[in-house]
Amino acid sequence: MGKIVAKAVIERKPGHLYYVDAAGNVCEAKMARGGKKKKKVTTKKKVVAKKAPVKKKVVAKKAPVKKKVVAKKAVTKKTVAKKPVAKKKAPVKKKVVAKKKK
Repeated sequence: MGKIVAKAVIERKPGHLYYVDAAGNVCEAKMARGGKKKKKVTTKKKVVAKKAPVKKKVVAKKAPVKKKVVAKKAVTKKTVAKKPVAKKKAPVKKKVVAKKKK
């Protein structure tokens, strides 16, 4: 660290940073804080002439039409007669006779 040569030469202000630049001059800059945001630069909006509002035509409403209710006939399910299925017989197993050796 370097030595402090002259401490009382500059009156220090709170919230400012002091540094020595490349030319050897003592400079002061305001310290940035995390909680404050910069204000946005607002631009003036162009005023556009508004058109006169268009009036809608008023149409007379018709009375709602009642629907006729038609009774539906009950649908009966037709039963189809099943044909009798013949039972299959189990295949007959053939007996295997072992040949004798001489």
